[in-house]
Amino acid sequence: MAVVIEREEWEIPSSAYYLLFLSCFASLFSFPFFSTRSSPFSLHSFDHAQALSFLRFQRGLLLVYSLASVTGGLQMIYGEVEFMRFGLSRDQIALIFSVVPAVSLFVGSFAGIFSDIKGPRKACLLYCMLHLFAGMLKCVNWLPFVWIASAFVAIASSLFSFCFETWMVTEHEKQGHRKDLLTDTFWRMTFFESISLLGSQVLANLLTTDAEGGTPLPFALAAILAILGFLYIKRKWSRSQDALAIWSYQKSFSSHVLRDKKIWALGWAQASIHFSTSIFWLLWAPSILADGRDVQLSRLYPLFIGSRVLGNTVFPWFYDTSSPYYSQNSLTSAFAIAGLALSVIAYDYQEIGTLLMLFCIFHACVGFILPSLATLRTMYMPNEVRGGMISMSMGPANVAILLVMLAGAYHKAIVNSAIMAVSAFALLTSCGCVHMLKRSKKHQSWHDL
Repeated sequence: MAVVIEREEWEIPSSAYYLLFLSCFASLFSFPFFSTRSSPFSLHSFDHAQALSFLRFQRGLLLVYSLASVTGGLQMIYGEVEFMRFGLSRDQIALIFSVVPAVSLFVGSFAGIFSDIKGPRKACLLYCMLHLFAGMLKCVNWLPFVWIASAFVAIASSLFSFCFETWMVTEHEKQGHRKDLLTDTFWRMTFFESISLLGSQVLANLLTTDAEGGTPLPFALAAILAILGFLYIKRKWSRSQDALAIWSYQKSFSSHVLRDKKIWALGWAQASIHFSTSIFWLLWAPSILADGRDVQLSRLYPLFIGSRVLGNTVFPWFYDTSSPYYSQNSLTSAFAIAGLALSVIAYDYQEIGTLLMLFCIFHACVGFILPSLATLRTMYMPNEVRGGMISMSMGPANVAILLVMLAGAYHKAIVNSAIMAVSAFALLTSCGCVHMLKRSKKHQSWHDL
């Protein structure tokens, strides 16, 4: 007589989605009623011509940035399923996935220098071209091509982390907009990126008819969007920056980045958030499935991205000097909360509901931290070395991710809890880095950008 083992299925309450949506909505639309008319996040202090000029610039930027975000999101919808259909084992897939941090380390670490020397416009055009080639290669559905496409996507992801931000600051300064409005654009960019990632998942679900990841339609759409983004940048984006001489850039990078302890501290904070988010996307599914119950993982992704959106919408409440909750310690607190959330996960097994709550807290902190770091970069270094600083700061994180992939996923020499503990430690040490920046003699107020 056969024994039938029934597996319990855990379902997330539908009320969690409604609560998250209402929280984001309330945070976003109630903020103007609690801030003063002189708020740097408001356009009331502008004359009409200035307001129209800034809004036209900001909306154009957010349009192309959202287009680029959707393109990148469509390239990563299948994950390991993209390789499982070729009959590869999990160990082989882990080895292939190691290519991503390796390419980001050896190529992406120097992409920022290319952007600074040649200009962010060329870097953004290269981003679109890489996604175009990656989408075309994935449509062929041949393993070597998919492997090459993954390398292209890895380089494009490295470019995405700095090229649009660098261009935005360059154009913002060129057009003479108020510097304090940079912070407003930073958080809106992160907000639209999060919304675009959700939109890319919706589009992928509509286009996917094969659960095994064999449908090339999402990749074809990514290639089309890459073409549209390329054409938009070529047509609407003026050549606002001339190429820099290599010797001049080397001198500037050495003085403003390599010899400045504040930039080293800022780089460590950037590396820690990059490492911890990458580790999260590697370990969140195994952590939840370790419970033994069946979980529809596809329903959890919107929850994580929604939590990040909530962190984005909370950002103006703590960075606007006219807000009743304004605090210069908010970034330190965000790093501490994110680190403590991962520490609890690393310390011991948690029930699925508790685990999801901790993951959501972590993502809300990430949504708050990303625009905060962009603001700090504007305060402490010139825009001409921004790309190189960001890409070089990703180097230590990519080294750590590569070691995790080889030692943990492939050789299975490191347990998941230890990897999560390292992520938590990196975030907690970033608290000290941010605190050091705050106590710096040259520290400026957020409002005095």
